[in-house]
Amino acid sequence: MKTPDDEAMWRNRFILINLVRIGGTFLVLFALVVWQGDLLVEGGHIIGFPFALIGLAISFLGPRYLARRWRTPPDA
Repeated sequence: MKTPDDEAMWRNRFILINLVRIGGTFLVLFALVVWQGDLLVEGGHIIGFPFALIGLAISFLGPRYLARRWRTPPDA
């Protein structure tokens, strides 16, 4: 039987996983603008490339890490 606390916990976990995905995607987009655009330096800056890779890693691996972390309940 599900309790309201269980439903709230799963809803919050679902929201957090999606926020990690969205945050990683925004980091990639921002990094691409920095790398190829004139946002920080005219002509772009190379620092955007590693940040784009980091954003991709966060976007793809972050939700997997969270799901693995929450797979088993912690010992009480």
